[in-house]
Amino acid sequence: MTEGKKPVLAIMRPESYREKSEALAREYGFEPIYAPMIKLEGMKDEGFEPFIQRVIDGTSDYVVFTSANGITFTLDKLTETEKEKFITALKKTRVIAIGPNTEKELVKIGIEDSFLPEDYSSEGIVEALCPEVKGKIFDLARSAFGAKVLIEGLEKCGATVYETHVYTLNIPEGAAQKELIERALSGEMDAFAFTSSMMVKGFMKHAEKLGAGETIKETLGKAVVGAIGTPTGNTLKKHGINADVIPDEFTFEALIKAMKKEL
Repeated sequence: MTEGKKPVLAIMRPESYREKSEALAREYGFEPIYAPMIKLEGMKDEGFEPFIQRVIDGTSDYVVFTSANGITFTLDKLTETEKEKFITALKKTRVIAIGPNTEKELVKIGIEDSFLPEDYSSEGIVEALCPEVKGKIFDLARSAFGAKVLIEGLEKCGATVYETHVYTLNIPEGAAQKELIERALSGEMDAFAFTSSMMVKGFMKHAEKLGAGETIKETLGKAVVGAIGTPTGNTLKKHGINADVIPDEFTFEALIKAMKKEL
């Protein structure tokens, strides 16, 4: 990076986060280059109706949302009446929010007192809740790619866990993705922000498609690589890439801040 020039940051989050992410990057003195390496799509599995029913009936003792998207994609599928009933019932249930953004999304719908574990990882949640969950019913609304660690851990502690997939993740294909990889290979970027394991997979898939699976690792080795959460860091490691930065707080802003400091 030349003196006086703003460091260039690759942002690869889903389209719906683009505007916010680019604004944050600029605020912290980065020049963003954007191409989504991950795409969110709503889905409804056979567990959805029973999940809504359990919450409304008061059968669920705990409802876990692992992301703000989990909340949005759940509510999207309900009629206004159902939504009202569901939110009213949630207020009487113990709601677990994973990460501050999930908590903010819950506050927006009037759930003020959700439980936010200090450690946002699946292991952290299991550890925090284990002593109190024996014989309790858990409902988990999340993406089709959620790790099994959370379910297995809670079941080991004696809970009954139901999981419903309210959205799925895909890898988008197009000119923007190809261009981002090419610009990365030409050494244009100083930093890369990875916010999920699926994003890492999408990024590597596009690099491999260009026959640059190995070269891109060298490129990333010369840049600052940031990851949100240990699972994302581990996925990078599996691909032979080291994350320079994994912030304690699982938010995009914390990641950008930590990466700026690293630079």
